[in-house]
Amino acid sequence: MRQKNFSFKTADQNFLSTRNLDNIGSFLVSYPQLNQHYSTTGHSDLIRSLRLEIVSDVDQATLLWQEFSQNQTLFDTLEFRLAFFEAYKPKIHFVTLKSPTEVVGLLPLQYEEDKQKYFWFGSWWQEENKFLVKDELYIPLLLASCPLPLNLNAISFELPTWIQKVIEFKADDPKYILKLDLIDTLDDYLATLDKKKRYNLKRDFRVIEAYKPEIVIDNFSDFDGLVELSKKRFFEKGEETDWEDKRRVEAFRKVIEYGRKKISYQIRMVTIKIGSKLAAVDLVAVFNGCYYPLKCGYNVKDFPGIGNYVNLLEIKDAIDLGLNKMDFLEIGYGWKDKWFESIPLLMYEK
Repeated sequence: MRQKNFSFKTADQNFLSTRNLDNIGSFLVSYPQLNQHYSTTGHSDLIRSLRLEIVSDVDQATLLWQEFSQNQTLFDTLEFRLAFFEAYKPKIHFVTLKSPTEVVGLLPLQYEEDKQKYFWFGSWWQEENKFLVKDELYIPLLLASCPLPLNLNAISFELPTWIQKVIEFKADDPKYILKLDLIDTLDDYLATLDKKKRYNLKRDFRVIEAYKPEIVIDNFSDFDGLVELSKKRFFEKGEETDWEDKRRVEAFRKVIEYGRKKISYQIRMVTIKIGSKLAAVDLVAVFNGCYYPLKCGYNVKDFPGIGNYVNLLEIKDAIDLGLNKMDFLEIGYGWKDKWFESIPLLMYEK
């Protein structure tokens, strides 16, 4: 069944107001399955008593985030989201559902002027996004109440089946993970690959090792080198890079700044130097037992195979740190699916 558009509109989208869900009756009529679900669970009267509040104050919004966030992944942390928010400076637009006694649902959004569209708080760069509710029955109501136009990307696949039947979600690009609970050494990981992949990876590793590379951990001044290496690599491939936007550079400077404070996640930088040349720089976050390679810059022109070398080096690094998972983020770029397990993500647009 296709999702119909139900929303509250106002001339000033950056407002703070509270109002009844006046269209909730027509919304329920439009979805008999949903109406029946709410009736059988005894929630119809409660739903009709809900009020919608739009929060545009940053301080109030961050308090709501801290109340509702599950803090399971890096993208659940307030600091990681704030790094992007502070760099891009969009307008806060948190949609809340309030019962007579409490806030029961939160849809954390921001309005981006240059795209003229609403996105998740913290931008489209966030992953495993969740609907922050005290009961799953509020998720369709939040979506019925969200502003237009809207793009909610990289939604966690862990949505109740009944909601996916009622609301139309699209498949987004998957993300890629490596579980380390059964991997004690780098050789354990290599043994999970087929013979050809294993041979190619070992070959590249030996080639780079023959250069006697210098490995430097947590020299955060190398971030500038990461940006330059990445820009050069994209130029060599004839592709555009997000680093041309100064706000993106600033966002990751703030990611580093918050990570070094160790409020929630920790930040890590892996630098590879070969002779007098910078061969690779990787920016990594660590949170809740998971290792997140976030951004990289590689000198592939001078050192072919450097990407494979760094990936293997970081798998070993994550094992040595005693972590249980690595998250290589969304989009396969033609190689991640050969190395890691893919995890589906969803998208909602209107």
